[in-house]
Amino acid sequence: MITQTVPTEYKLSSYDYPLDESLIAQAPLADRDQARLMVLHRKEGRFEHRRFSDLIHYLDPSDVLVVNDTRVIPARLQGCKIPTGGRVEVLLLRETPALKQWEALIRGSVAVGQRLAFGDLDLITAVVRRDLGDGRKVLEWIGEEAVESFLDRRGVPPLPPYIRRSPLPEDREQYQTVYAAAKGSVAAPTAGLHFTETLLDQIRARGVKVVSVTLHIGPGTFRPVRCEDIRDHGMDSEWYEINPAAVKAIEEARRTNGRVVAVGTTATRVLESAGTGRLSARSGWTDLFITPGYPFKNVDALVTNFHLPKSTLLMLVSAFAGLQTIKQAYAEALQARYRFLSYGDAMLIR
Repeated sequence: MITQTVPTEYKLSSYDYPLDESLIAQAPLADRDQARLMVLHRKEGRFEHRRFSDLIHYLDPSDVLVVNDTRVIPARLQGCKIPTGGRVEVLLLRETPALKQWEALIRGSVAVGQRLAFGDLDLITAVVRRDLGDGRKVLEWIGEEAVESFLDRRGVPPLPPYIRRSPLPEDREQYQTVYAAAKGSVAAPTAGLHFTETLLDQIRARGVKVVSVTLHIGPGTFRPVRCEDIRDHGMDSEWYEINPAAVKAIEEARRTNGRVVAVGTTATRVLESAGTGRLSARSGWTDLFITPGYPFKNVDALVTNFHLPKSTLLMLVSAFAGLQTIKQAYAEALQARYRFLSYGDAMLIR
């Protein structure tokens, strides 16, 4: 039997690196746009070290900046089983087509038919209706109150597992971009966390168009890749939308030799899911997995954070800049003690 060798760029081990846990940011900076910004010049293979507010100097009036306007829902709930009182933790993922039913991840052993309670004096209950496997269940909520209303009152932000502290009240807004609008994510599009309204106004004043697309981020963003050949990994489907205003601005940028600058891997996946050649307004589900060798069609520059080892996000930026170039950039960031992951520093790949 002949064993086929996996090319380096598709080996899971190629995306490992020694992340010092002390570099994982546990909270955002008080001034969002004062995070550090590594500027990676792909063609020259060189780096600059700036502040995020300096991003404006790398944008031209003919460019269009594309952001993901998804809003994180306070989707994590602590509950208990009825009548035993056994504790469970629930992460709501998305609403299903059925009335008052939500897909959820549940930590704790629960069977179909199990009743759960959440809250104290303002009790709300749910029943496990279906088991979808891998810890996912379908919950049906009982009572008159809308689930979204209860979450607004009692839910907590679903901070990533590498933020090793309990969510604070201020995380409700700090773990949102300033342009968050469309509710539906269980993780923030973290490259956008560095923007302030002032910086966005300055970017617009420069002549740069700022447009929104939407991708509701699911738990797959944290799901580890376990297969040594990364091409065997399957992405979770996530809902996205690109609207006519965004399409028009991108087409105008193309006509004037401007660049499409995507803010984050999620905005990138929307743009690359929206078709080849001429873009069109659309919505739907995407499971696009971008790895080295992918022919980018709609993105010219990328604003991103520093990502977990062996993550699909690291694979996407490696596809965009080149695996060896990203390895060099991450080695530089580690040596310079950049802050990593969701609340960390940023990189502009141009």
